[in-house]
Amino acid sequence: MTFLRFPTRLILILSVGATCAWADTNPTQERADRFLALVNSAYQAVSTVEANAIWDASTDVSPVHDAAAETASKARAAFMGNPTLIRETKALLLLRQDLNAITTRQLERLILISAEGPMTNPELTRARITAETAQASTMNGFEFRLHGQPVSVNEIDHLLATTTDLTERRAVWEASKESGKALKDGLIKLRGLRNGVAQEMGFQDYFALQVAGYGMTTEEMVKLNDDFMQVLRPLYLQLHTWAKHELAKKFSQPVPDRIPAHWINNRWSQEWDGLVGAADLEPYFKDKSPEWIAKASEDFYVGLGFPRLPQSFWDKSDLFPVAADSPRKKNTHASAWHLDLENDLRSLQSIESNSWWFNTNHHEFGHIYYFMAYTNPDVPPLLRTGANPAFHEGFGELTALASAQVPYLKTLGVLPADFQADETAFLLSNALGTGIPFIFWSSGTMTHWEADIYANNLPPEQWNARWWHYVREFQGIEPPAERGEEWCDAATKTHINDTPAYYYSYAIAQVFKFQLHDHIARKILHQPPQSCNYAGNKEVGDFFREIMAKGANTDWRQVLKDTTGEELSTRAMVAYYAPLLKWLEEQNQGRKIGWE
Repeated sequence: MTFLRFPTRLILILSVGATCAWADTNPTQERADRFLALVNSAYQAVSTVEANAIWDASTDVSPVHDAAAETASKARAAFMGNPTLIRETKALLLLRQDLNAITTRQLERLILISAEGPMTNPELTRARITAETAQASTMNGFEFRLHGQPVSVNEIDHLLATTTDLTERRAVWEASKESGKALKDGLIKLRGLRNGVAQEMGFQDYFALQVAGYGMTTEEMVKLNDDFMQVLRPLYLQLHTWAKHELAKKFSQPVPDRIPAHWINNRWSQEWDGLVGAADLEPYFKDKSPEWIAKASEDFYVGLGFPRLPQSFWDKSDLFPVAADSPRKKNTHASAWHLDLENDLRSLQSIESNSWWFNTNHHEFGHIYYFMAYTNPDVPPLLRTGANPAFHEGFGELTALASAQVPYLKTLGVLPADFQADETAFLLSNALGTGIPFIFWSSGTMTHWEADIYANNLPPEQWNARWWHYVREFQGIEPPAERGEEWCDAATKTHINDTPAYYYSYAIAQVFKFQLHDHIARKILHQPPQSCNYAGNKEVGDFFREIMAKGANTDWRQVLKDTTGEELSTRAMVAYYAPLLKWLEEQNQGRKIGWE
């Protein structure tokens, strides 16, 4: 508080003498420094209150917690969207030629934060917060039912992973879509409110506001994702062809053009796990407890030279499933939280003893260690975030990729030391899992649908039809039966509701992770990218830290170029899967490729 009480100029006068200080002072920079000192302090305070309230509402769904979260979000908006704050931020940005780079970046970030709840239109902002709270409550508290009985999300996923009866699979898949019906009206309301707050701050729509965090327009972002798909399409078509032949064999069905959605283990067909028996790791995790899985992710980072997580993380996190007989309901989507932008770190998960949760937990801890790295005096609270949103997701995905490497699994004792891996099988399993289908889901279906919703104002009576048009077009997937507009199958995806116009970040993260992984494998470990081991390598940790510790202090393009020597590119991803493409082309000889 001393810094806030005594302006920068006065501190300089007291320290080195009035004449020298006055001569060296830049009045515009001094004005910005005083302003940002106040804003950073208040931003950290109001964000902490809001984050704690939302944490309570996410981990124990109740009207009381929903009301507290709504009140906290309105209090945050009252400060961060204050008209005086917005005017001063814009005025200083007009004088950016007199400001240093870190100051300008904070002001630009402040505009994006203010645009989420501008109190230049308090009625609109309050309505948005109320609607967001209601939508989160509906989503977090939704009770899925199968054959009239309650069923958890983990149970749905388990059934899709194990059941071979197509009638039952369809029932499970359709049960997983019931939440969309309950969420549709809220999402329609939120589309207008989200676009409204963005337009209040001069952005064309909410999608444009979100991509501004990358320094891009909507058109540029959509084109970038289309470019990803164009480069990777030959591999995707080969994977799709191979997968539908395997699935047709598994279910004793004719080979379809497009794959029925309920044939795939994932509820949205974004990952195609469970098709490669030689790479099936499930038996190796049966004796690993959920607690062991959580600690293994921490050990991964400690081995790279990072500190252990604070005890408060373990005390305050919610890492395991709610007991079946408990009345408590919580959000079922795995997430990582930096509640006070300082040392209060938590994760919300429902870890079980399987390989999916092993990889997912490594991903979430990637976020946690990113939080820890940029929580340092060189990064002001406004910039305590990733260089762009994809960097955060990319580090999570990079950790998940590293955790799936056979040498690493041997190091942990998950796989026996004499385990002989079928390299093609493991590469195929990786491509089907978190690799290639995910790009066509995130860059294709998700990005295009949300661009239509927010940027193109698609009428709600066309939402589900457009959703399935994109699923068919980009993913080569079709529903088991036609889906009418009473459904909103897009809304069954968590981030459509609580982190909208964001999913392209996951696609960029996939591309980004392969660039980092390629650099680590070839330049640091001197091992093949398809089979390498980060464990215990402090140089890898130093490479991580070089990027993580900067937060958003530096433009993401510059960070990527400085650390890998190249711009954002699918080059490393294509190279990683090049041996697999050749194998798939041999397997698919004589088959119809694709679905057109």
